[in-house]
Amino acid sequence: MNRRTALRSIFTAAGLTLVSRPSFPQPAAGSPVATTTCGKIRGFRDGDICGFKGVHYGADTAKRRFLSPVPPEPWTGIRDTIDFAPIAPQPTDRAVSEDCLHLNVWTPGLRDGRKRPVLVWFHPGAYSSDTSNRIETDGARLSRRGDVVVVTVNHRLNAFGYLFLAELGGDEFADSGNAGMLDLVLALQWVKENIPEFGGDPGNVTIFGQSGGGAKCATLMAMPAARGLFHRAMTMSGQQVTASRTSTATTHATQLLEALQLPRTRVSDLKTVPMEQIIKASRAPRYLGPVKDGRSLPRDPFDPDAPPQSSQIPMILGNTRGETRTLIGRGDPSIFDLTWETLRAKLEINSPFMGDLDRGKVIAEYRRWYPQYSPADVFFASTTASRSWRGQVIEADRRAAQPSGAARTWVYQLDWASPVDQGRWGAHHGLDVPLVFDNVPLAERMVGTSLDAQRVADCMSEMCLAFARTGDPNTRAIPEWPSFDLKRRATMVFDTIPRVVDDPRGDERRLFEPVLYVQPGT
Repeated sequence: MNRRTALRSIFTAAGLTLVSRPSFPQPAAGSPVATTTCGKIRGFRDGDICGFKGVHYGADTAKRRFLSPVPPEPWTGIRDTIDFAPIAPQPTDRAVSEDCLHLNVWTPGLRDGRKRPVLVWFHPGAYSSDTSNRIETDGARLSRRGDVVVVTVNHRLNAFGYLFLAELGGDEFADSGNAGMLDLVLALQWVKENIPEFGGDPGNVTIFGQSGGGAKCATLMAMPAARGLFHRAMTMSGQQVTASRTSTATTHATQLLEALQLPRTRVSDLKTVPMEQIIKASRAPRYLGPVKDGRSLPRDPFDPDAPPQSSQIPMILGNTRGETRTLIGRGDPSIFDLTWETLRAKLEINSPFMGDLDRGKVIAEYRRWYPQYSPADVFFASTTASRSWRGQVIEADRRAAQPSGAARTWVYQLDWASPVDQGRWGAHHGLDVPLVFDNVPLAERMVGTSLDAQRVADCMSEMCLAFARTGDPNTRAIPEWPSFDLKRRATMVFDTIPRVVDDPRGDERRLFEPVLYVQPGT
């Protein structure tokens, strides 16, 4: 047993995964050194790729809790950036810190005069949890494959990034409801100012993200402060149709104050409450996310239409065929044992996005369309279509309805099903992440070890790289992919053999179309 295999066994027994590659990067003779606007940093080499982890793009937010971020203070000497930094405050066993405005960079070259496409990744976890410091989003393989610069970003989450206090605490907290989004704007400003040092082109920046990361991309498309900082966008199973209303966001802030036993008149005391107490209290509000505050976010991201300020930005919208197999199924394994007699009751309590539709009718329609489906298959298909897919459909439709001359939009659907656990999870939420990053060898727990996984990754990563290079995802790795319009609804279906399908799941789309859709929590 070699050292890495032994370590993997130890980590697996502890319920953890290795989170960097190489496992233990160390500064050594010949380690790459880059000069940023705030100081020099020393990274590591992953083969022919230069890596830098835990790079400060913003100052410690503990000193500016709930306020807009600022750049870090310049430093002297050389900082080592060879491993991930602590993640944003959240309920977790991992090391957390309010000094969390860090990003990670992978590049094939430094100061070589090249203008490589830049891909900037925003992580999932809604607006409340998770991190970009993950094995499946290690950027070395994608950077190497496409000769691109990959940047992954961490930022403030939950109450630290989205607690709207303006109506309770006054002007001092005017930006508190969108502090986490303003962190992302600051990260993009860092990219604009520093990426030439890393061989990247500040005039060719693609933002992309999955789940909450995709929603962050959608929100940035409606933020004036982000205008001009990115030039393409790809969202993967993550949309943001509406943002929180100020009245709703104030209610959520009040719930947090009550959890901390603080009166509304003592909002300023939140600046000194111990971080751990705020983390615990962040569970009290039903939702914490972007707020339509009339300042940094003056409108809903995709309501009543697609944001005009981003009409010239090419966009890809993606979705997986079985989103809720993990979103709901991991927390309730009894779903896999449903019968036709018990399915309706389970849908009644797990399908608020179906509105007033008769659940019996929904089941009957799915059985007619897909006679091979089991009760569990019907549950996951109908909850995916009504919950996770609806936002993407709405955003694609509203992009397609923009005036002539707007940038094109492409839509994809991942049908390839992971073979892990005997295929139990199907084409689940998040499965496209390691495929787009070309990280099949690093994500066996998600995608398995079959050659099919790498075939799909070849197609999806090449698609992403083509889009980053040209603003058009067409590449020789896939069939010709028409842009999306309301007549044809052409969709690239990624499977072992990719194919274009017009209006896939059209019956499902029409079934749920009459149901009013509002972003959950807003």
